[in-house]
Amino acid sequence: MPPTEREIDELAGRQGNVIARTQLFELGVPKRMIERRLESGRWQCVHRGIYLIGPAPPTLPARARAAALACGDGAVVSHRAAAELWALLPPEANTDMHVTVCRRNPGARNGIRTHRVRRLPEEEVTVKHGIPLTTPARTICDLAATEPLRDVESALAEARIHRLATDRQINAIIQRAPTRSGAPVIRTLLKQEDDTGYTRSKAERLLRDLIAKANLERPLFNEPLLGFVVDALWPTQRVIVEVDGYTYHQHRAAFERDRRRDQQLIAAGYRVLRVTWIQLRDRPIETIAAIVKTLAQH
Repeated sequence: MPPTEREIDELAGRQGNVIARTQLFELGVPKRMIERRLESGRWQCVHRGIYLIGPAPPTLPARARAAALACGDGAVVSHRAAAELWALLPPEANTDMHVTVCRRNPGARNGIRTHRVRRLPEEEVTVKHGIPLTTPARTICDLAATEPLRDVESALAEARIHRLATDRQINAIIQRAPTRSGAPVIRTLLKQEDDTGYTRSKAERLLRDLIAKANLERPLFNEPLLGFVVDALWPTQRVIVEVDGYTYHQHRAAFERDRRRDQQLIAAGYRVLRVTWIQLRDRPIETIAAIVKTLAQH
């Protein structure tokens, strides 16, 4: 007996409105029925054999669930995609979904970046809203191998602020695989607080306090802008304040990347003021005076 609409909707609903062709066959859905719904636009083909119920564009969770289903049993969403699902980094449009698989090769698929590993410990994997994905601690370690330093630091700060991952959990992952790509970056970021007292979360709190004490208009913090995420933005005055940490002075590539970023923002009509953690911590009056002066130039 063919399945009811309710059976199809219930299964897809548990998976973010995403369903696999094999699952439809298990329900007894005939091939022609699938084809008709795809032709009519009622269903969308997200990946080969993976469908989205309804005509609306897929959400981030739906894209993540579809990518995991497309890569088969044991596949987990990871790296930047997992960071976006944990809200450690802002979503980026039209980017590949990252999926980690253990040992096997699921084959190439458009829109999916696959990472193959020999081992994926159970304690580094979890489920969020029905989506299998890496834990926040594992996600941060993965980011260190694939993403710009600034994004890794931002993700680490967000994890600390929202208590999604502890330094101990992150350290444990690095200790289990000390030669993994990105491990030196993680060690530097975890160590820098001991060396200078700097973390992005501390810097943001200090900047917020300085702005509040000076009775300045509250800016937008961690605001997406022109494909970047800026630390503090006054949109009316078109002023941006960026806080540089200790790590940036040790990495020439990060320094060059930030200068290119500043050039693009300035070309778009924004004024960018960079302050350092040392300035925020040791010279707050001088720092807030520079911000006031820049805002007054509007």
